[in-house]
Amino acid sequence: MQIDQPAAIAAMRQPDQVMRLERMGSFHQSRLSFMRILLRRIKAEDWRIERARFDIDARGVGTAIYTAHGPQNSYSLIAFANDLDPEKRSDRVIATEWDATFTLFDGIPTEADIDRLRANVPLQEAGRISQSELSLSRANRSVRLWNHVVAALAKGEQPDPAIIESVGYLMRTTAVYGSGKFGAADRAATSDRPEFQAPYQIEMLSVYLTRAFVMDLVEDMARQRAPDTAVTMEPALRRRFGIGNSTGLGMAPYLLNHPALLHSWIAARETALSRVRSLPQADAQHIEKFQQMVKRAILHAAAWHSDHPAQIAKLVDLRADLDRLAAHLDSAGLTGPRPWNHLWLWAEEALSLEGQEQLVSLLLEPYPELVDELADTMACDEDHHWRIAGGMTCARLADIMRNVYGWALDIDWTAPGAQARVWYVSEAKLEPRLGERRLEPVEPYEQPLSPGRDAARLMEALDSFDGATVAAFVLAYPEHRHIVRRAQIAARLPYAEIRGNTIGEGLMPIDMLRAKLSFFGACHFDPRSDRWVRITMFQNAPYPDELANGDADDWTFPPLEAS
Repeated sequence: MQIDQPAAIAAMRQPDQVMRLERMGSFHQSRLSFMRILLRRIKAEDWRIERARFDIDARGVGTAIYTAHGPQNSYSLIAFANDLDPEKRSDRVIATEWDATFTLFDGIPTEADIDRLRANVPLQEAGRISQSELSLSRANRSVRLWNHVVAALAKGEQPDPAIIESVGYLMRTTAVYGSGKFGAADRAATSDRPEFQAPYQIEMLSVYLTRAFVMDLVEDMARQRAPDTAVTMEPALRRRFGIGNSTGLGMAPYLLNHPALLHSWIAARETALSRVRSLPQADAQHIEKFQQMVKRAILHAAAWHSDHPAQIAKLVDLRADLDRLAAHLDSAGLTGPRPWNHLWLWAEEALSLEGQEQLVSLLLEPYPELVDELADTMACDEDHHWRIAGGMTCARLADIMRNVYGWALDIDWTAPGAQARVWYVSEAKLEPRLGERRLEPVEPYEQPLSPGRDAARLMEALDSFDGATVAAFVLAYPEHRHIVRRAQIAARLPYAEIRGNTIGEGLMPIDMLRAKLSFFGACHFDPRSDRWVRITMFQNAPYPDELANGDADDWTFPPLEAS
């Protein structure tokens, strides 16, 4: 059904509301998440995905290749499986061996390519790949579930759904590198290809093919253990497995280091919400779809578990919010003018941040015609047009600072708690770290990842400066160039800047992790501390051989039982 965009667009939410860390730490996946964008394209363009090689022995050691053939280009995931000593299995970045390592090859690899990569990919950071490779990744088994699944299939039985539900994945990635890391091709080498226009499509394709490999591997190991009795997994049960991921502090500064790109992501989502809220009415078909999605979201929340106190509290809020939403729909309905806007205004008063952000995602589900095209706006060319505008007056800069960083100007930055943390880069792994300013000697190595504090420092200097232009100001105070540039970006791109103290004692880095991972399409966030989180990717998604006859998009929430 074709829906025209509403003539009167509801006001988009303001950055001071959306860009608070506590709200960003409540974001959920949506139609604009990168996994879903990828699978919609693969199905729409009828990609062909084949298992080109699978040379794995009974110990789970060997090489496999999965090739995705698109309309113009082919991409091959090359997997190197390992029989890892359990004592060496670690999700930490300091690990040197893994159960499996991967690279996404640009095209069809030759035997010489495979030999070269076999000598380098298992080494990960210690090896080197080339411009022919687009990503580098590794994964470890969830040992208890892996052993259970192999044993059950080998005996001719299906694995226990309850055990599957408690974990959700057979392997978890501990890193997926791209964009020039360790010799891989820079994004510029592929950014003009339609299939990679949206962000992170290379990494999402790598993980999607990795999931197919993992499921083939576990079934093959069961077959090799007991060829006479082994069975494959039932398709519905098989889809319950995603790929786990352990993500730590290395991802958190990304949102601060890429303000223009962050704006593109948030603006697309906020535009989609505004379009739906602006609809003059809701027809029966869309109301039914929305109500079904709410019921499925309730099931999804019930199956989401965590041992982290902060996440436990969020889950209590989310489950209560979804019950409250369902009750409101039963009592108030969705009739009358602009029903989605009325529902949203009710939610702002009735639901927690967790519930409000879940509702954002749910409101987008019935309207692919209004939402999906916005995926084309989520990329951003960050390489030009962000030079400092030296001709801007200092008075205009001061206005921008008060508008964008007003929250920061109200903080007493001399208080120890306001600057309790220090972002720095570890020498050993060249990864971001977060130290305690008063306890660790890391302040000399501090990275410029506190826009709020730096904005306050700039304003103090600006108040005593008697020059007229920004050019004169940065000439006199070159230490403020970086925050002047950020402010000018945020003046043009309102969602470019996080409104929160990123070095304060109350900082929860997992809020930044969750915001980014929600755009990946991750579900079931499970913080293991305030600094790293486990997630599941592509859980319940169709496998490559199911896409032609399956739904490429309607898989993130569990299905309702047939009545």
